[in-house]
Amino acid sequence: MDWIELSAASQLDDLKAASFHRPQVIFKHSTRCSISSMVKSRLDRATAPAGVDFFYLDLIRYRQLSNQIADDFAVWHESPQIILLVNGKSIYDESHTAISIDALEERFPK
Repeated sequence: MDWIELSAASQLDDLKAASFHRPQVIFKHSTRCSISSMVKSRLDRATAPAGVDFFYLDLIRYRQLSNQIADDFAVWHESPQIILLVNGKSIYDESHTAISIDALEERFPK
């Protein structure tokens, strides 16, 4: 998995704009949580689907940004959490051990 680090609020506007052209995925990771570490490890070993950008947010380090994501995309804050953005909106989010590449790919626009 080739992660793009998400560390600034200014990136959210770019993410939203890019989601009109290709799916954007945000993975919110707690570096203090063993479940989050397990999920990240599983994602790291997966083959990333083509045509999708994957962003990684260390929510311990960037908690305010994590809260802004929850507000901007109308999702409940969870950790770990994966959020799929298409056309400027969250069309899917999942948390904990339910996070998988297969489940994510099922939600991609056809």
